[in-house]
Amino acid sequence: MPNKTIGRLLKIGTLLSTYGLLFTVLLQIICRFTPINTPPWTEEASRLFFIYAMSFAAGLAMKNEFYVHLDMFYHQFPERIKKILNLAVPAITLVLFVVMAIYAIKFVILGIPEKSPSMGFNMGIAFFSIFIMSASITYYLLIKIMKIMKNSRP
Repeated sequence: MPNKTIGRLLKIGTLLSTYGLLFTVLLQIICRFTPINTPPWTEEASRLFFIYAMSFAAGLAMKNEFYVHLDMFYHQFPERIKKILNLAVPAITLVLFVVMAIYAIKFVILGIPEKSPSMGFNMGIAFFSIFIMSASITYYLLIKIMKIMKNSRP
């Protein structure tokens, strides 16, 4: 899949999850201030929407480099160390998220027989958010590492 398609899918997923979160929270608020009983599924649904919103947005944050950088320490290092860190940090992070993606698949499979308490859906659906986050971060880290390696060639 081209880079733009994956980015669009992540944006759409983030927006839909955020809208779902807003809807369920607003429904809870409206029901608390009216005689209408709050549906029992809204708490679990809002939690699930929040988890998915963060999972979809994590890859976009990696793509746009919105994560925290410790520039105060980084700028004090010599250029040689900076070049090593520029490649080492994304490479180590990539390894961690590849491992996380592999275990996320196992986690999804373990969650298939489980049912959510109030909504009754398959818990593999909830656990799949971990794979989305890991895979999207891995994808954008690979792109970043390839750019670093391409730019570091003489």
